[in-house]
Amino acid sequence: MEAPERDTVQDWLLPAAKAPPLLSELELRVDEALATARASEEAVTLVGAAAIDAAKQAVRAAELAERASATALDASRVALAGRPEDASLRSFSQRADRVVARLRALERLPGRPRAASAAAGRRRGGD
Repeated sequence: MEAPERDTVQDWLLPAAKAPPLLSELELRVDEALATARASEEAVTLVGAAAIDAAKQAVRAAELAERASATALDASRVALAGRPEDASLRSFSQRADRVVARLRALERLPGRPRAASAAAGRRRGGD
């Protein structure tokens, strides 16, 4: 029998493109990843603090708006209670309500053609 051919060192060497990274390169990558993680953690902490502050401001603004609304409502009640009713305004409102009721009744009448307004027949632009 013939002796088997022995492997050479060249058979076991990896090309440079396929070689795994060196330990020093891995350490550098880990350091970079840690620095990025720490910076991200700090940024998230700042954003969280800003969100909490914004929520507190929103609560404060809502409370102030609620107080302002209650004050305005109280002021309007006082103003309405203290103001005497104007007879001429009441009379005008009653007449306006009667006119509206008549117009609605006229709209409900069947077979009544609508009268064209005088402006409907005029041409625009001086033609």
